[in-house]
Amino acid sequence: MRRGKGPTNQAARTATMPTLNDEPLNDRSQQLLKLLVEHYIRDGQPVGSRTLSRDLGLNLSAATIRNVMADLEELGFVTSPHTSAGRVPTDKGYRFFVDTLLKYQPLDDEKIAAIQSRFGEHTADHKALVAAASQMLSSVTRLAGVVTLPRQSHSALSQIEFVPLSDNRVLAIMVVNGREVQNRIVQLDRHYSSEELRRASNYLNQEFGGKELSAVREHLLNQLKETRESLNQVMLDAIHLAQHVVMPSPASGRMEYVIAGETNLMSFAELSNVEKLRRLFEAFTQQRDILHLLDLSLKADGVQIFIGQESGYTILDDCSVVTAPYTLDQEVVGVLGVIGPTRMAYERIIPIVDITAKLLGSALNSRA
Repeated sequence: MRRGKGPTNQAARTATMPTLNDEPLNDRSQQLLKLLVEHYIRDGQPVGSRTLSRDLGLNLSAATIRNVMADLEELGFVTSPHTSAGRVPTDKGYRFFVDTLLKYQPLDDEKIAAIQSRFGEHTADHKALVAAASQMLSSVTRLAGVVTLPRQSHSALSQIEFVPLSDNRVLAIMVVNGREVQNRIVQLDRHYSSEELRRASNYLNQEFGGKELSAVREHLLNQLKETRESLNQVMLDAIHLAQHVVMPSPASGRMEYVIAGETNLMSFAELSNVEKLRRLFEAFTQQRDILHLLDLSLKADGVQIFIGQESGYTILDDCSVVTAPYTLDQEVVGVLGVIGPTRMAYERIIPIVDITAKLLGSALNSRA
């Protein structure tokens, strides 16, 4: 599991052991920081020295705790909101907590089986499995669950067929990589008979069956440059039909994702500001920034955690994003994760994201 890394100014950084007066942060300081972060994650309220001394059962005086808190604040691990005498963790404090102090809560067999059963309810449709994973992450973590659609490093045309519909429309059925079926309704400028469609599909299957779609597209473009006189009618019909199905759309090649549970974020006070929520939901809709962040996780070795400003996007300054890549045929094809406040329960969330990525990969492979 990869921890303690996230992009800052487009570069990944690894948290280092903080120092206090040129000495490693001592056990007492680490213990108090750990308790403060845990208390704040649970209650969402600034934590004062008296709270740490009284409620958390520490055998330390309030004065000692205040001194340690002052040192931690000077180091940048905690800060004092202007409305309270208590302190809250900073991004740096969360990062040290996650990297050094956190004890994970591994999922028991019953919980793993419950997550796995969610995937068993769906068919071989990859999009249905991705949607199930997103919804499951949202319901289990009570945060926003996000899963990218599987990318394919290669897409070979296995077969293509055309079925006539009404009003000059044709249903194109394309099988890719021998298993993925893509259906598209194409609006044409004239009526094509069943025989014309059959001849066109026979030509395309004979010429391009088994070839990469990228090679098919290149060949079609080259043929379109030829003079119409050098092409017979069957070839012209086939090229015209294939243009609508095989040629890339403006959004092709771009990673897409499915997100669920965005409204769960409204329950957290630090994210409940109307304007902040509007901009956050707008970012979810536009996808660009979120996709870039998820794209960085494609190359991650296991779980990746972006805390607050580490994401590089202002809209996510109050959020943490926990992601993990998933595989198909032993190749990373996508990323899943959760988006929530920086005070999320990392010890619980990280194992859920990790096991869900593994189970989604297993579900995809079992249906391949």
